[in-house]
Amino acid sequence: MHDDRKLVEARLERVLRERIRPAVYPVTAPLDVEIWSTTGEPVPVAEGLAATTRPVGEGTPWGAPWGTSWFKVTGTVPAEWAGATVEAVLDLGFTPRTPGFQCEGLVYRPDGSPVKGLHPRNNHVRVGSPVAGGEEVHWRIEAASNPDLDANGVPFQPTPMGDRATAGDAPQYVLGPMRLAVFDETVWNLVMDLEVLGELMAELPLESARRWEILRAVSRALDAVDLQDVNGTAQAARDELAGVLAAPAAPAAHRISAVGHAHIDSAWLWPLRETVRKVARTTSNMTALLEEEPEFVFAMSQAQQFAWIKEHRPEVWARVKKAVADGRFVPVGGMWVESDTNMPGSEAMARQFVHGKRFFLEEFGLESEEAWLPDTFGFAAGLPQIIKAAGVRRLLTQKISWSRTNRFPHHTFLWEGIDGSRIFTHFPPVDSYNCEMRGRQIAHAANNFKEKGVATRSLAPTGYGDGGGGTTREMVAKAARLRDLEGSATVRWEAPAAFFDKAEAEYPNPPVWVGELYLELHRATLTSQAQTKRGNRRSESLLTEAELWAATAAVRAGTPYPYAELDRIWKTVLLHQFHDILPGSSIAWVHREARETYARLGQELEGIIADAQRALAGEGSVELLFNGAPHARGGVPSGGAAPEAGAGSVAPTPREGGGYVLDNGLLRVEIDARGLVVSAYDLTAEREAVAPRQAVNLLQLHPDFPNQWDAWDVDAFYRNTGRDLVEVTSLGVEGEAVRVERAFGESKVVQLLSVPNAVKRLDIDTEVDWHERERFLKLAFPLDVKADRYASETQFGHAYRPTHQNTSWEWAKFEACNHRFVHVDEPGWGVAVVNDATYGHDVTRAVRAEDGGTTTTVRASLLRAPRYPDPETDQGVHRFRHALVPGAIGDAVREGYRANLPERRVTGAAAAVAPLVTVDGDAVVVSAVKLADDRSGDLVVRLYEAHGGRARASVAVAAADGFAVDRAVPTDLLERPLPGSAPLAGEDGAVSIELRPFQLVTLRIPQS
Repeated sequence: MHDDRKLVEARLERVLRERIRPAVYPVTAPLDVEIWSTTGEPVPVAEGLAATTRPVGEGTPWGAPWGTSWFKVTGTVPAEWAGATVEAVLDLGFTPRTPGFQCEGLVYRPDGSPVKGLHPRNNHVRVGSPVAGGEEVHWRIEAASNPDLDANGVPFQPTPMGDRATAGDAPQYVLGPMRLAVFDETVWNLVMDLEVLGELMAELPLESARRWEILRAVSRALDAVDLQDVNGTAQAARDELAGVLAAPAAPAAHRISAVGHAHIDSAWLWPLRETVRKVARTTSNMTALLEEEPEFVFAMSQAQQFAWIKEHRPEVWARVKKAVADGRFVPVGGMWVESDTNMPGSEAMARQFVHGKRFFLEEFGLESEEAWLPDTFGFAAGLPQIIKAAGVRRLLTQKISWSRTNRFPHHTFLWEGIDGSRIFTHFPPVDSYNCEMRGRQIAHAANNFKEKGVATRSLAPTGYGDGGGGTTREMVAKAARLRDLEGSATVRWEAPAAFFDKAEAEYPNPPVWVGELYLELHRATLTSQAQTKRGNRRSESLLTEAELWAATAAVRAGTPYPYAELDRIWKTVLLHQFHDILPGSSIAWVHREARETYARLGQELEGIIADAQRALAGEGSVELLFNGAPHARGGVPSGGAAPEAGAGSVAPTPREGGGYVLDNGLLRVEIDARGLVVSAYDLTAEREAVAPRQAVNLLQLHPDFPNQWDAWDVDAFYRNTGRDLVEVTSLGVEGEAVRVERAFGESKVVQLLSVPNAVKRLDIDTEVDWHERERFLKLAFPLDVKADRYASETQFGHAYRPTHQNTSWEWAKFEACNHRFVHVDEPGWGVAVVNDATYGHDVTRAVRAEDGGTTTTVRASLLRAPRYPDPETDQGVHRFRHALVPGAIGDAVREGYRANLPERRVTGAAAAVAPLVTVDGDAVVVSAVKLADDRSGDLVVRLYEAHGGRARASVAVAAADGFAVDRAVPTDLLERPLPGSAPLAGEDGAVSIELRPFQLVTLRIPQS
């Protein structure tokens, strides 16, 4: 008999949909349901359990946006169901859309113990197997009516639903059936058999004998099913499939290590407080599944999310701790959150691992050796040495598969950072961190794998994310059938460490990728939500100062070191570096709260700094200058007597033809009548920084309407059109600065341009009252420099990118990330653009026809105005500080720090305050001075080589009781001695160190 392929496939699809799947629950009975709702913040579990409810029936609208409803569900198992398996099927009003973006629930027993989470594709709760009949069902469900922000079916549309203040109170959902049901396990297994075979069949080549073998077996199985008695004939159908399901995979089949996964964004299309509940629901679900499925392994990253469960859901935490102790619920990643890695500063990126790993060690006694960042929007070139310095050896990511221009050439490789550190990295070829064990996904992983012939295995993170509930029993069942099935890759549940052990063992010499892992997508996340980015940068800088001055005051004045306060603040800042908060891609609610949080943290940190500096200054009237920027004494924060009055900036003088001149003997700046800088002449080098007939400090406005992902993306075509903002509203002098005012559209700009005394630097302070929509604002610096590449600061150093577009890889980097500076140079001379709060930028080059010279243009990205997911993104007043700095890379490093760590004046009795730590190497920068986290009182100094060459330096601690430096212990980021590294002997109160280019070193100096 010859069955037509398309007829069998169409028959399978319809019979499954209309007959077999509905027969999984052949008999049902209604449950009684009551409800109590609140539109405010979620109430404690005990309050929700005790709430007075009212009856509600199927079809009843419920749930204001962002509200919470507590359902009381009761019923009795019918006596005639004795001996059957019975489940409750609870439909809160779920839609067919992707889980994680609609209502969700957590089922509790009357005593407050959790049962499991309810999700759109996982809404069953087991009552008994088998039941005796007559069992009483009594549950409470905490249900979140989170709005579906794309409920109209059109994604990326502006919506008021992204903030409770604008979302209204209309019910979001309609209650669906809430019923007890007999669960027919045989029919359910038949569904799994047919789905696996049908999906495999669809992926096999048409001419494959295996495909036709499966097709005929499926046809026989469908013949064996009596559509009027599916439950009575399901086993006969399964018998027809047993042979094709038992055929083993080929010995050379690709090997997939599946790990249960539920990637939960710590905030995104929901606020932080809702993530707490998403995590509780998902982990309740996963601990229940672990009890049911002995081979299943689940992994969860983000120490913050574990900490939330511990703090807010102790009943769930107890189950998680037990599952971790059993070895099948695996904490991974070793980071506080799955952060963005482009924008966090050096210390913040280090502290992500410090706080994450320390939490796992303290709570579980586990040390994760795998960094886990499946969804992060690209990876900075400085990250490998941070990973390595934290005692982590391996990295998993997925997002690079989203790149739109070039396909990344490897799935398993060594990633080399700016200092030469290498990390074994895997990039799963399944191209998803929400694998569902579908046949097309498994086939794609095998076919897509780029290391064929030299490696055989990959990893598949499996489960619904973002509150979708994690892995389902259906995914586990499919994985069991794919364990050893002809025509398919093989699937085994394994912990990430087990996968990496095997992958490293079979592939000892993988290829090497050097430099950043640039995501060719989501480039606008470097600019969106400017106030969130400013809050992050300011918090990082204040934390650097707070630790320095608190440590100095503790050593010098005996002031108590604020361990607990700094720990809490660090964790809050790290949380807000999550890859949808700092990148600006969350709803309005998230960014409103972020702004409020940064303001509160800023006040706390200013208080810590002020208290420490007052303790050092003593009681008196002498004015002291405290300088936290590492540009004095080779990169050491210091304090000393305040300079004399008049040491600020030079006074502007009129310029012939209009405008002003600023000249401090080192740098001569000419500002024309348009308020544009037409000359920035380096008087010592006798070089002009501004390209001929060009002007720097040029604001440029572009249209900005990407093809999708509004807050995330900027597409290259934005550069096709735009205009220079050269019209000036007013031009004049304000104090020692030139004041420039402009207006455009509905917005206004005020700039102050100044040149400080004795420093080769043009400061540009910009205030923008921004009311544009779907526009992109840039600040341009066309420079008379021939540079084939440029440097941009990244964590613990800088990375180079080309200025040309020889290849598609170079073209794709049309918007990139820098920290405090971008530097372009020719041999012997260069120019930096430094900033205090911006990250996005672009650098282009052009050869001038008139003189054959090259213009290299650096443009800082200031503001955008996307309308999704926050329709009011960036509306309002913003302040930026940039500076144009002629000089070498060391000048860029110094001035970049200076722009971010301001000088402070304090009155006291002391004539001067010597720096606690001094370093005499100009290329060596101190990134942290603090007391050890273990509260031993030891001093910790972290430093790095900042110029990209080899360096020697002497590190000294100024004489103080208990800190005569006789030795320093090299440590990892967690302040533990490095294996095989001997303590450095001190001499004359200092230790000498040698550093490789960009090498990061942490020294622990014990009390004598």
